[in-house]
Amino acid sequence: MQAAPSSPSSALLIVDMQQGLFNGAERPHEAERLLANVQLLIGKARAAGAPIFAARHTGPDGSPIAAGSAAWQLLAALDLDPARDKVFDKRRPSCFHGTELARRLAEAGVGELHVAGLKTQYCIDTTCRAAADLGLKVVLVADAHSCMDTPALPAGAIIAHHNATLDGPFATLRAAADCDFSS
Repeated sequence: MQAAPSSPSSALLIVDMQQGLFNGAERPHEAERLLANVQLLIGKARAAGAPIFAARHTGPDGSPIAAGSAAWQLLAALDLDPARDKVFDKRRPSCFHGTELARRLAEAGVGELHVAGLKTQYCIDTTCRAAADLGLKVVLVADAHSCMDTPALPAGAIIAHHNATLDGPFATLRAAADCDFSS
């Protein structure tokens, strides 16, 4: 008798939770809630033994988020450890473009990807769409991504718009408190 195939596992992807983006001149909308919810997700993923991937946006040499700069560093409050967690650098809004993320997720048997971090209208949106195009089940953690106000829209409206737009065709929305990494 053949064993039933195991279901794909879940993973957490934290996008661009870096010093310069989080603690810069403009702080993200509801920054404290964002940080608390990302920390909650990390705790849930660790308790379930789910892999944690953390993307770090890398700007060109001389930019505020150039590799090695203080602003480029991931937030220490996340307690991420490159020896345990899968930290990688990216240069584009998609966490998949020019990175090994897709291969690493496939090797780990990940089929469901919980996405959280910064910035909603750029890297979160692009990464959710790219992940869905790759066949991953995307969970957009509705209360664990953020951005800053723009001249056109306040951050709260940007977040609400992207939650509504991505929900369904590209992702399933879930609150951080309701996320489960045990699959």
